[in-house]
Amino acid sequence: MQFDQILVSEKLTRWEKNLESYQLPRYDALPDLGLYMEQVVTLLKGYLSYLPADEEDPVITPAAINNYVRKKIMPMPVKKKYYRSHIAYLVMICALKQSMSISTLQKMLPADLSEDALKQTYDAFTVRYRASAKYFVRLVRETSAGIFDGKGDRGVTAGSTEGLITSAAVISGFARLLASELLSLADITPPEG
Repeated sequence: MQFDQILVSEKLTRWEKNLESYQLPRYDALPDLGLYMEQVVTLLKGYLSYLPADEEDPVITPAAINNYVRKKIMPMPVKKKYYRSHIAYLVMICALKQSMSISTLQKMLPADLSEDALKQTYDAFTVRYRASAKYFVRLVRETSAGIFDGKGDRGVTAGSTEGLITSAAVISGFARLLASELLSLADITPPEG
């Protein structure tokens, strides 16, 4: 593979600026007026605009939302309308679906949370999401330093786009593994001692 380093540098710079300023809306800022499916899809695409807009395999679709309801990862709509609680679930599901399986999400996000518990869970998620995005930007900046200064591989620093792609894929795999391993401990009672 061959990459134009200037193009890659410009893309990384734009991506960094976008992610640095990116923020999910807090629970009270989510609409609570009863939206229909297509309105929800449009809203979610706006909230999660950083997700790839792949025409052939979109991340946010009516079929996917129906699947989340059918699998009981989120509550059913009320007379085909989605309210604040539905949107909160969908934001978390769509964001986490990038790195977690549906079965893992079912463990992590019970669909029967009370309104207060959901608000607390969602707002904590938005805070953690923002902090994680900032951390990831710093990590990418550090890892891609070799691309900007042209000094090649130095430890975890990628001196090439291929190296950065490999590092991102490996980090993603480790992060997914850590999340799964920690979730597997959820219902385990420690031995008394």
